[in-house]
Amino acid sequence: MNRNQWTGNRNSRTDYQFVFLFLISLVQLNSTVNAGVLPEDRADALYHSYEGGGVTVDGPSILVRKRVLEDFSVSANYYVDMVSSASIDVITTASKYSEERTQVSVGVDYLTNNTTLSLNFTNSSESDYESDTATFTVSQDFFSNLTTLAIGYSHGSDVVMKNGQDDFIEDVSRQNFRVDLTQIISKNFLMTLAVEGITDDGFLNNPYRSVRFLDPSVALGFSYQPEVYPETKTSTAAALAGRYFLPYRAALHAEYRTYTDTWGVAGQSFELGYIHPFDEHLTLEITARTYSQDQADFYNDLFPFQNAQNFLARDKELSTFDSNSVGFGISYEFKLDSTVIDRLSLNLFYNYFKFSYEDFRDLRIVTTAGDEPFYELDATVIRAFVTIRY
Repeated sequence: MNRNQWTGNRNSRTDYQFVFLFLISLVQLNSTVNAGVLPEDRADALYHSYEGGGVTVDGPSILVRKRVLEDFSVSANYYVDMVSSASIDVITTASKYSEERTQVSVGVDYLTNNTTLSLNFTNSSESDYESDTATFTVSQDFFSNLTTLAIGYSHGSDVVMKNGQDDFIEDVSRQNFRVDLTQIISKNFLMTLAVEGITDDGFLNNPYRSVRFLDPSVALGFSYQPEVYPETKTSTAAALAGRYFLPYRAALHAEYRTYTDTWGVAGQSFELGYIHPFDEHLTLEITARTYSQDQADFYNDLFPFQNAQNFLARDKELSTFDSNSVGFGISYEFKLDSTVIDRLSLNLFYNYFKFSYEDFRDLRIVTTAGDEPFYELDATVIRAFVTIRY
């Protein structure tokens, strides 16, 4: 999956997308380490489910990868999100909705000596958002394959629409630059440094979302007006990750990540995990993660009056908040005596997330404007999948 596609349902990153971004990031280290070697032939059938904050998301994903002509590996992925939302934003400013997002990706990897060239194209489609992204990556091994440098670039072209308003069509252009450096420190320890820069240009806010402002003329004490965002954003992120292999085949892994953008959002996260194989078939995994961020410069839960400033936002993912999560996973692998299938594994992963917002208030509680309690939510993610290696 191309993580740049998580630009968001309703053109805004919601809680479940934030969660899946984290889950996707867990495999970034492995993908970098395997540079210089073509990915193994495999097929995956995944079912994913998210529930939290009034939002339910589930759907299947099918991934198939196959080596061809010795030096090439081709892949295809089909991914579906079926969304039913009665989130706090929907309850307070709109009505519950259901929709489906479909994503299709195709890719090819070419290995020549110690260099891997990768090209990927992804299309993501839903009723009010269309996105196309092309990604090119070059990976090179150095110093007897102890060092791997990967440089990637992706370009996305999105079209933002609005259900119920046929004449609303806006464009978004996205560019992503990424550099990964992986170093094998010893036979048991490796580290990866990843730096990423993203530029977004166009209609970057949510056409459905509103901000609120003080209005003593109405009973609630406040009224709403549409959000207004800048048309450009540049963000940078850096991550330092390490993996240490213990003598009894277990492994520890850790990652620190920092993020800043030109909208004033600054965040950081730390993740720690442990993988323990009990025998040649059964493997257990546990992870813990914490994340915190500051609000955007133009965010406010309650503006003092209408059109209080040039840019206006009340998206809770642009507010000050923190999240903590724990995850558990179990995998069981079978070795098959077959001329077609080499190994088959059954995998089940569960993650629990706790979000706490420091300046986004829960408007389901009717009281004096600005005195509502701060919003919190719990979320769970389940991923169950079968992997066939052939």
